[in-house]
Amino acid sequence: MDLSEFDEQLVEGRCGSASRFAMDILLRFAAAIGASRFLDITRAHIDGCLYHGQVNLDFIDRLVRDGGRVRVPTSLNVGAMDLIHPELIRRPEPERVAARHLMQAHLKLGCEATFTCAPYQTRFRPQFGEQIAWGESNAIVFANSVIGARTNRYGDFIDLCCALTGRAPAFGLHLDEGRTGQVHFRLRGFPDSIEPSETLFVGVGYLVGERSGIRIPVIEGLPTPKSEDQLKALGAVAASSGSVAMFHAVGITPEAPTLAAAFGNREPDEVIDVRPADVAHALDRLSTVSDGTPIAAVSLGTPHFSIEEFRTLIPLLSGFRASENVGVYVNTNRETCDALSALGFLPEIEKAGLRIVTDTCTYITSIIEAPGKAVMTNSGKWAHYAPANLGVDVAFGSVEECLASAVAGRVVRKGL
Repeated sequence: MDLSEFDEQLVEGRCGSASRFAMDILLRFAAAIGASRFLDITRAHIDGCLYHGQVNLDFIDRLVRDGGRVRVPTSLNVGAMDLIHPELIRRPEPERVAARHLMQAHLKLGCEATFTCAPYQTRFRPQFGEQIAWGESNAIVFANSVIGARTNRYGDFIDLCCALTGRAPAFGLHLDEGRTGQVHFRLRGFPDSIEPSETLFVGVGYLVGERSGIRIPVIEGLPTPKSEDQLKALGAVAASSGSVAMFHAVGITPEAPTLAAAFGNREPDEVIDVRPADVAHALDRLSTVSDGTPIAAVSLGTPHFSIEEFRTLIPLLSGFRASENVGVYVNTNRETCDALSALGFLPEIEKAGLRIVTDTCTYITSIIEAPGKAVMTNSGKWAHYAPANLGVDVAFGSVEECLASAVAGRVVRKGL
């Protein structure tokens, strides 16, 4: 390894025991991936505050005990508890205690209590070209693709080691040569004035993830999105159905002004045509139940709902009332929740009977009860993971379809 003077200080423990421990892990990680040097990062986002077991506590407690402090602004991903609305969580008390301990221990290292999977829609949003070290798959793909910041897919513990040292291995998506497209997706057979609907972006993202694997996809023919939230939805499901860490949308994302630029003037490894029937089939596969199936709940906001998504949602709540025994949950972050309060939106949301979930998400912890019934969602990511995570059936649809289904108490769709 080509170590800087500061790297040597970290290795020798002159910056503290916790930093030395973190740097030792990073050195081993860099050797495994073939990186020859480190680079400075400006911020980090930590995925490891979601409780999975004792190893999470062992790791964080050692760092706290050794006096560890993060060296860059560091946001936190969702945990297994809603610390603001703990009454929503249906977990045994020992698990609740451990989950809360893990989340709060990260704060002792100097991390910020963001507890969101969408830090890019908070004050921790990076700028184009920033070198960062982020965990959480949807945050990674958004940062690289929509913003043009630079991060690899950092898993649990590696992201925190980067935060404690302010350094990351120089490889992959941190480097110019690692960011060019590899597989070409062409939308074909769609109307010239194709509607930029949320279902279109989810359907395309699901296909792109499946067919790309770990390759960088370039998507040609997408309509201009109504908001960045549609690109958020595309990237989130592509990172779930595959391992996409970055995509280019020609004429839309910052590093793809042209098709040639997206591919770095090279030929793609593969060209794949995407037709309306392909998108419809992908959307069908996101549901495990058919129209008319009774539902127990609706879950919105995976990734976390932005303030702009709430602005779109609130007019739809006029006169809304869910069917008896159908809960409607909206996952969001603390910063957005505070903005809702400041804008006076919370009374309308509460009047409509919606339940705000912060700090966590309904697909990763026990909040929703759905015995023998399904849950409906507007999130491709939620639909992809929830059947295995929660043991529930799921129906995918637009926000409007989700609300209509909540009123009817069964899956209602206009046809995908």
